Amino acid sequence: MIRYRNGYAYQLVESCQMLVNIHPPEDIVTEWVLLNGEGFLSILRGYAWDGPSGPMPDTSDSMRGSLAHDALYQLMREGRLDARYRDVADKLLREICIEDGMGHPMAELVYQAVHIFGDPYADPASEKPVIEAP
Repeated sequence: MIRYRNGYAYQLVESCQMLVNIHPPEDIVTEWVLLNGEGFLSILRGYAWDGPSGPMPDTSDSMRGSLAHDALYQLMREGRLDARYRDVADKLLREICIEDGMGHPMAELVYQAVHIFGDPYADPASEKPVIEAP
């Protein structure tokens, strides 16, 4: 028998690190994501995520932002990061997309979309279920 989760499209080949404006009171350490009190976010090699959501195409100017955003939302779903950081994570997505070449108007649309529709994805009730086979 195997146990797995579906819904992922991409897997990180090399670890990714960045500074974010989220400073948890205690370091957060999971199998795939690390976030310390200084705002140093590490997403480790092998992390899987689904890329940009909704009608947003999976383009080079949206992938790094979607990676960081998905990792932070995952920490919220797992109850490891307070949901009060949701807007900061949404704004980080916009900032990274702009840094990576997305135009400001499109990045603002991306921000508005996750800000309006993203709440369920940060909710612990939306954690992807474990599936067993056979």
